Amino acid sequence: MIVRSLDGVIGTAHDVTGPGWNSRRLLTAPDGMGYTMTDTVIFAGAAMTLEYKSHLEACYCISGRGEIEDLATGQVHPITPGVIYALNAHDRHTLRAFDEMRLVCTFTPALTGEELHGKGY
Repeated sequence: MIVRSLDGVIGTAHDVTGPGWNSRRLLTAPDGMGYTMTDTVIFAGAAMTLEYKSHLEACYCISGRGEIEDLATGQVHPITPGVIYALNAHDRHTLRAFDEMRLVCTFTPALTGEELHGKGY
């Protein structure tokens, strides 16, 4: 059984920050679950264009407001608490945060825990 708290992850190697975001990796590959779960904060005003070539990701918004744009179609979807989006085809997208957003995210395959955007993941 794995029992872990957000407070126990903050300030460790699994508390990873980059331009516009902070990802607290609660479950990672060494945990043996086959997926990663994060508690991620997207900073207010952030706009990030991303594409995960090696991972699929689903994100569930628990606070804040923003939008996600599918760059293949140009379609824009509002993201508010209670909305999930899933990047099921390695979708190139732009995520914009109007307010600070908090997302619970799942990645498969599992992350090692220290990956950064634009570094091959």
